[in-house]
Amino acid sequence: MTLERRMRAHLDAEKLRDKGEGRLTREAWKIFQIIAEFVHGYEKLADVEPCVSIFGSARIEPEHPWYLKAQEIAEKLSNAGFSVISGGGPGVMEAANKGAFRGTGYSIGLNIELPHEQHTNPYQDVSISFEHFYSRKVMFVKYAVAYVVMPGGFGTLDELAECLTLVQTGKTRKMPIILVESSFWKGLIDWWRDSMLTAGTIRQEDLDLITMIDDTDEVVSAIFNHYEKRGFAPSAAETEALLNL
Repeated sequence: MTLERRMRAHLDAEKLRDKGEGRLTREAWKIFQIIAEFVHGYEKLADVEPCVSIFGSARIEPEHPWYLKAQEIAEKLSNAGFSVISGGGPGVMEAANKGAFRGTGYSIGLNIELPHEQHTNPYQDVSISFEHFYSRKVMFVKYAVAYVVMPGGFGTLDELAECLTLVQTGKTRKMPIILVESSFWKGLIDWWRDSMLTAGTIRQEDLDLITMIDDTDEVVSAIFNHYEKRGFAPSAAETEALLNL
């Protein structure tokens, strides 16, 4: 190799090293941004328990029956003494915040910036903004005593699967996970039963973690019934699990 080629190879290697070190430095500093999101979320939500997290599509219009049902559920939960957590955006998230905002409990929005459909709705007593999905998802679960899942898309399925996995593995406490609008969810539940359960990738008790309810009053009652004997406060073991969530 000529001297010129050796010098060029050396310079190229230095550029690659500098670029890698720059990326590593950015990634290392990113940790502090993630920590800041967790700390901010913990501080804002520590005093608003018990909470119910409500999920569903961002693409549902205010006149849609699912929007109206989510709003009704949230208002009833709010008047029953719960704070309501949603994703803080439009659609079902807005419906949940609007219903809670009309009630006596806190309306909480965990907002995140997305390229297309996410914008902050105005019905929030407590509004927290996130850049990272994973720190936001921890807040949905950590302070929730129940999950109410309206019809939605991939994001809703992601949150549902996250909660199911955490409860299934004992990483968070067992809580009511309620799917609303059984006609929407039935095909998925049937597939879980016919494919996953049959194949042995889940067990019957995993399916039993889910309840399908369509009546708004029954949604509220199911949550109260679950906690009637044990109370809403987590046990010592559950507190430890939530600390390590």
